Amino acid sequence: MSRKTEKILKKLHALGNEGIATHSRRFFKTGPGEYGEGDQFMGIRVPVVRKCAKEFRDISLEDTIILLKSPFHEARLLALLMLVARYGAAQSASEQRLVYRTYLNHTRFINNWDLVDTSAPQIVGAYLFTRNRRPLYRLAVSQSLWERRIAMLATFFFIRKEEFDDTLAIARLLLNDPQDLMHKAVGWMLREVGKRDRKVAESFLLRHYQTMPRTMLRYAIEKFPPAERKAYLQGTK
Repeated sequence: MSRKTEKILKKLHALGNEGIATHSRRFFKTGPGEYGEGDQFMGIRVPVVRKCAKEFRDISLEDTIILLKSPFHEARLLALLMLVARYGAAQSASEQRLVYRTYLNHTRFINNWDLVDTSAPQIVGAYLFTRNRRPLYRLAVSQSLWERRIAMLATFFFIRKEEFDDTLAIARLLLNDPQDLMHKAVGWMLREVGKRDRKVAESFLLRHYQTMPRTMLRYAIEKFPPAERKAYLQGTK
């Protein structure tokens, strides 16, 4: 570990609060058998971590990877925020590819929903937007919940660019996913499609709403008028 990473970790620990850490361990489901089992928290609010990311934005990629491998959730979040910033500041396609490859080579450390949601669209989605999207489909059938979520959330970048085909295709792959966190992620992305093109979202929903998980459906139709939500939920649409 370099002096720089030692300094950063020391500062993070100094910023920690045990009360916040206790709440975070419950909120991010770190108990036995839960999706975040064993994760450790210092107890730092996200805005504070974001401020630290700006303060230490000039650290090397190697030091960023060291932080990403930390057992502490906030250190991994800090590393991912730095990777997002590094990708955004990249001056060449080769620099972007380096960040993208670094990200995908370390997905085992991107292991909670907030870590995925903070980074996947801005790195994976941004990189693949002008490239072949096959890597998303490999992630979508991964045994890792977090890699499947990366695949789904990466398409948020496409949605913001008014491109929906990959979102819908990956949503179809994940319709029968066993994890509630994926039901929420897919429903959320379908809702985002609907906010931009209601007809596209409804076309998908009319084909699948009677068999998709209830949580997924509720998320997808959250912004629909009450009467339409009721019809979908009652199976009478």
